[in-house]
Amino acid sequence: MKVLVIEDNEQNLYLVRYLLEADGHQIREARSGPEGIALASAAVPDVILLDIQLPQMDGYAVAQALRQNPALDEVPIVAVTSYAMNGDRARSLQAGCDDYLEKPINPETFAAQVAAAAKAGRRKHGGER
Repeated sequence: MKVLVIEDNEQNLYLVRYLLEADGHQIREARSGPEGIALASAAVPDVILLDIQLPQMDGYAVAQALRQNPALDEVPIVAVTSYAMNGDRARSLQAGCDDYLEKPINPETFAAQVAAAAKAGRRKHGGER
């Protein structure tokens, strides 16, 4: 599976890359929203993992921009974020994300969670899959 990871924290990026590559996935990395949007448009991934706290544009704006690209319409976006307050999940889904994983991630289950989100695909029309 081709996974685009949009994450600016090097330690988080390293962990995600390590876990997903160990599970056999191909990883592309972006450290900012604009870079992630460009990479997703250039080579459509199977799933996008999106941090919400990013430089230049936050993850909500990135998700909205990704959803404007018809080529990415079927690509699930998973918010992977430390935002865990009441309403943060709903805000991520409203912005165009299809799933939501809280940091810190669980190394034992993370790859399976990403695979499940990719298999579930896009939520459409009010949250239906």
